[in-house]
Amino acid sequence: MARKSALTYKAKNNAIIVVEDIQLEAPKTREIISIAKNLNVENKKLLLVLSENNKVVYLSTRNLRKTNVICASELNTYKVLDAASLILTESSVAVIEKLFNA
Repeated sequence: MARKSALTYKAKNNAIIVVEDIQLEAPKTREIISIAKNLNVENKKLLLVLSENNKVVYLSTRNLRKTNVICASELNTYKVLDAASLILTESSVAVIEKLFNA
């Protein structure tokens, strides 16, 4: 219930961005920075929500202090409220919907 309220709060404040699934061939921090710049969230604390573990994306973000990566199944209220903006992949939205409908 609290997690759903936190996501609703972020949605009302336009702090949720849904993007296509992120496919990186190799760990590239520059690619993640480029995505953040294109979304106009490069200077904000970000939570990148993926549908499943992705080692390449994790390695690409580990040097970015203001960016965290989490699987949709591990999403919690603290992480949602702690981030200024949430970037959800399309497939992670489906996982979150399943969690709420279960």
